[in-house]
Amino acid sequence: MTAIEHITNAQQAKLVDEDGEPVRLELAPALEADQIDSLEKEAGQPLPEELRSLLSFCSGIDGCLDGIDFTGRDMAFEQKEVFPNGIPIARDGFGNFWVLDLTPQTAKTAPVFFACHDAPVILYQSSDIASFLTEVFRMSTPPHKSLVDDVHKDRLFDVWRKNPGVIDQPAAAASPDSALRAFASALPGHFQVVDLRTASPGMGFSWGRYGPRTEVRRHGYDRIFGYAKPPKTGLFTKLFGR
Repeated sequence: MTAIEHITNAQQAKLVDEDGEPVRLELAPALEADQIDSLEKEAGQPLPEELRSLLSFCSGIDGCLDGIDFTGRDMAFEQKEVFPNGIPIARDGFGNFWVLDLTPQTAKTAPVFFACHDAPVILYQSSDIASFLTEVFRMSTPPHKSLVDDVHKDRLFDVWRKNPGVIDQPAAAASPDSALRAFASALPGHFQVVDLRTASPGMGFSWGRYGPRTEVRRHGYDRIFGYAKPPKTGLFTKLFGR
């Protein structure tokens, strides 16, 4: 089903929270064609067909999560080193966001990632908005089992504690995969690399592994990421550049 069909079905369903209280969805007004074109200019990448179609139906949803805004304009999020042209489309009320990752390759649909600050991780959520909304509405459908809840509450700590899928720079630089090899070869030896090109829900990396100044890089628009301890900035370094 399309994202619009998921929304209309959810409006007709009897959604309830885990306490059995009714959940009512309120849709924000649709955008006109010129407004959608304006948003595309702001994003810096062509909007996926899925998003353009959805915006012509509604621009957001109140009543689930801490609000969904398909324009991203109501979301105070920016992490350009990870999502150069990302649009934050939903938030959880605790300073964390679900972000649509726009690239030159997302003409039809774009994947959704969960960007968390506690623990400081980025996790793959879904392949498109329709799949994301499916899981959002499952949170209000007994037995309330949802991949959104799973990623939001459990998977992030698994990634933070275990650091799965991480490749040291020397190993990545020797990879038979040309994109992975090219990216790693341009990184200093102390970097670690995570390849999320074929990620499943809950896979990700710790963007804040070494504190708020962790250095994070992305391989262009490929979903291959590197991160490392920040460079030393002590007095000796400042004076002598070492």
